[in-house]
Amino acid sequence: MKILAKRSAVVTGAGQGIGRAIAAALLTDGYKVTIAEIDREAGEETCRELAGLGPVTFLPIDVADPFAVAALGAAVAPEGGLNLLVNNAAIMVRKPLEELSPAEWQRVLDVNLSGPFLCSRSLAPLLRARQGSIINIASTRALMSEPDTESYAASKGGLVALTHALALSLGPSVRVNCISPGWIDVSALAKHSQRQAQTLSAADHQQHPAGRVGCAEDIAALVLYLASPQAGFITGQNFVVDGGMSKKMIYVGED
Repeated sequence: MKILAKRSAVVTGAGQGIGRAIAAALLTDGYKVTIAEIDREAGEETCRELAGLGPVTFLPIDVADPFAVAALGAAVAPEGGLNLLVNNAAIMVRKPLEELSPAEWQRVLDVNLSGPFLCSRSLAPLLRARQGSIINIASTRALMSEPDTESYAASKGGLVALTHALALSLGPSVRVNCISPGWIDVSALAKHSQRQAQTLSAADHQQHPAGRVGCAEDIAALVLYLASPQAGFITGQNFVVDGGMSKKMIYVGED
């Protein structure tokens, strides 16, 4: 009787924040996980702290570097198969429009949008081998904005569109879905050298129809479901996880 290889996953940007919580959840669920992270301090720290949950490795990589990403497959899955890719790595440059340089604009798009494209392209053969899936982590800023966030909003909007394009190109062998988090408190998931407790007020929680600010585990739980056989009929979709905030009508000055 052939013993199936352990389920394997790559999570980009998993050294901190939502990515770290996703990696922890996957390890707990029985995956072996590769943390693909540009920040060596964060990646090594997270790898050490999650090692007790299961087999985890750290791969230092800039997802915007086509040459580095091209070698990703051999580095993360030498046995020839991959069950899950979570494209989570992202950066934000928040500046007034006139102060945002073309180089800053391009770097945000390179990491947040080209990175998922490059990783998906590189790992597609391994994902096909195991009928795996891709989950992209976008943002509610793909659908609504605050001032001075043009590059980030554009990159996340593009990621939502890339999701359904990949779903058509890679299906039926590989399912591709997207999660758009809203306000998620990740203050406890930063690397130790930058970790600061965030104080959330009652008003912060109450403005969410769900009654609270989100936590990274809310996103990780959905990743586990979308990667599971129970979600086998779901592909090309964007799931907004924001406690209902984007559905709330706001009228300034209303009692």
